[in-house]
Formats: sequence, structure tokens, C-alpha cells
Amino acid sequence: MKTVQISLNSIDKVKSFVNEITKFDYDFDLVSGRYVIDAKSIMGIFSLDLSKPIDLNIHAEDDATEVLEVLKPYMIQ
Repeated sequence: MKTVQISLNSIDKVKSFVNEITKFDYDFDLVSGRYVIDAKSIMGIFSLDLSKPIDLNIHAEDDATEVLEVLKPYMIQ
């Protein structure tokens, strides 16, 4: 599992984020405080506080380099 911090501070960012990660067969979880939701669920994402950075857990067996490339626009360095 790999964890990165992302920012989804607009509706358009949330939509494009979900469209990008649904292309992968991995499981993705968003963790905000004590809440853990499926990152492929738009309704679930909107239930989180999107004004703060969110942890994204990528449940991949391999190194997930391809996923990280796609997520670059959303990641916080």
C-alpha cells in the first residue's frame, strides 16, 4: 500500500480525479480524520472536508508508478 496526500478543492477536480482512478483495478481509500471512504465514490468524496489535504491510500501489489503519474495534478509535494 502507498499513501500520498492530495488536494481536491474544486468540483471539477473531484470529477476528473474519480474519472482517472476508475481506470485502475486497484482499491483507493480517502482518509480524512477518522473517516475512510472509497475514493471512486463521488458522493463519498463530497461528504469529506475538501478544504484540507486528504490522504489517499493506494492498495496496489506493484509499485503503482503509473497511478502516481496520473495523480500528479492532485498530489501535494
